[in-house]
Amino acid sequence: MNGKARMLGLALGFSCTVAGSASAIEIKFMTGPQGGSWIPLSGQLKEMWEKAIPGLQIQVLPGAGIANVRGVDEGKADVGFGNSISTVDGLAGRAPFPKATTNVCNIATLYPQYYQLAVNSNSGVDKIADLKGKSVTTQQRGNTGELITRQLLEVNGITYNDVKVSFVGYTDSVDQMKDGNAVAFGLGTQIPAGSLMDLAAARDIKMLDQSDSYEKMKQLNPGYTLMTIPKATYPKQDSDVKVIGYATHLVVSCKLPPDEVYAMVKEIATNTKTLATVAKDIGSLTTAGMATDIGIPFHPGAAKFYKEAGITVKTN
Repeated sequence: MNGKARMLGLALGFSCTVAGSASAIEIKFMTGPQGGSWIPLSGQLKEMWEKAIPGLQIQVLPGAGIANVRGVDEGKADVGFGNSISTVDGLAGRAPFPKATTNVCNIATLYPQYYQLAVNSNSGVDKIADLKGKSVTTQQRGNTGELITRQLLEVNGITYNDVKVSFVGYTDSVDQMKDGNAVAFGLGTQIPAGSLMDLAAARDIKMLDQSDSYEKMKQLNPGYTLMTIPKATYPKQDSDVKVIGYATHLVVSCKLPPDEVYAMVKEIATNTKTLATVAKDIGSLTTAGMATDIGIPFHPGAAKFYKEAGITVKTN
């Protein structure tokens, strides 16, 4: 890469360092909280992308769905996992985003996410409204799961002032449930969630059905869907449970060079079986599924890949 190309890379949001005669393209990748699937999945993507793009070096950083989108938009990161519902909120400038995002492009939808609200079986809680006056643990502020926890409580007539709420990581939430310091744990992730399997190994839990709240939740964000956690997903779960759903996808800075983004998307499409070892739903992911329109414009580099596969997507 010559000096002019390196300067162009800097202008596009990359930082370039030179070691001897070789240059390195360094990008920052915001992922998720400890205990979730985004961190191991980012490790796989980092390895694939660094092999596919000469000189690429990826710095993996912790993050969360909302924080990642803001980070990419503000130039603090180049790539990040996002959740369809909150990324759409960012594009529209709706809370909790302080302003509309202008530098966030979609590259691929990856798999469905399930908002899961587990309670200890002996808590006496059978529906969401029963949580009033109880102790609830959820993800840190800036996580999509925390946003949904607040919204789901509110559409059932409960505010954070009506419960004792804790904003912590998955591990701490599980410990609080095990110790009886919380009766409910709300999180947004895949199924089965490793943290809930850990909890279920120590205490009997049950999943709260969210179908009665779906229409009100959809009024808050039209991107919400109603999904099913099949029976036997968790120990002693003897029936299907309806929950709020959305999709995990990957966003990048719209300023990234198209060739690099094209290569990133191609690696995802050709390595779904490997990625499925962390996120099993990716095992059935198709190129058409990756190109699903979730209301976020695609990066031109991604659009080029999909066009070659016979799929037209929207760009800025």
